Amino acid sequence: MEKLLEVKNLTKVFTMGSILSRVRLTATDDVSFYIKPGEIFTLAGESGCGKTTTAKIILGFEEPTSGTIIHEGKDRAETKGKKVWQEEGIQAIFQDPFGTFNPLRVVDRYFFETLQNFKMAATKGEAIELIDETLQLVGLTYEEFAGKYPSEFSGGQLQRVSIARALLTKPNLLIADEPVSMVDASLRMSIVNLFKRLKEEASLGVLYITHDLATAYYVSERIAIMFRGNIVEMGPVEKVLMEPKHPYSQLLRESIPEADPTKRWSKRIVLAETEEEEYMRVGCKFAGRCPYVMDICKNQAPQDIDVDGVLVKCFLYNGNSATPHE
Repeated sequence: MEKLLEVKNLTKVFTMGSILSRVRLTATDDVSFYIKPGEIFTLAGESGCGKTTTAKIILGFEEPTSGTIIHEGKDRAETKGKKVWQEEGIQAIFQDPFGTFNPLRVVDRYFFETLQNFKMAATKGEAIELIDETLQLVGLTYEEFAGKYPSEFSGGQLQRVSIARALLTKPNLLIADEPVSMVDASLRMSIVNLFKRLKEEASLGVLYITHDLATAYYVSERIAIMFRGNIVEMGPVEKVLMEPKHPYSQLLRESIPEADPTKRWSKRIVLAETEEEEYMRVGCKFAGRCPYVMDICKNQAPQDIDVDGVLVKCFLYNGNSATPHE
């Protein structure tokens, strides 16, 4: 099976506090997954679970403590020093489209500079043609955006411009970090539909990072649920979200409002006061909240177990006596 991106045993440890009271926090703990060409793979979980840290390491904004990242057969270590793998076909879209562009600068300059840096156009006419072609992929035209400042676009339009900018160099992998979280509900589905269309038409691989399980279910083939630096459940999106096996995945699933599954859940689960305690916990990180916690959970970290084609990091599926609810 061809793998566009492969992440193997990725670990990132941050040191926090003063010299006399330093604390080592493992933001990503032995994280492994892969993305195939033309596949949308989701990393999902509450704020502070390690999703964005994983993305930053893939993009080169952070160096891993250990682990391997392979893109198209190339080891991440071979491109050390490159802040973004633009030359390697990876581009990113971030949460806030207004934070992506300088408010005092016309947006089209970013496009012209990118084409110049990558030597993709010999004349301004060629550059305009390439820009217009890329903008049309996201439902815009050159005339609609030429000479405009960021403030002259709506949030939805500017996020589409951000996507077009990322697509300009014709990457094969797009890392989308909470790309619809700041977009109106009416525009959210149009953007995830755009990802699906780009995947099908351009065989674009997408790492979709979100806490929004409704859009993840709609757009993804496979999903990994993260909690405090660990992937606790990973597999086909239908199995993971419709029949969740890990107690944390079940908690997230129950938080999705049934009346309108196209909207984000109403109960955003963020427990900042317990975040550091859970990260530092020995054994299973979810033991403090799990309704099925056992003694082994408090003393030993669970390993991945294959349950009907889904990897689950939980002692409940290792022949122990407690039984998860259905």
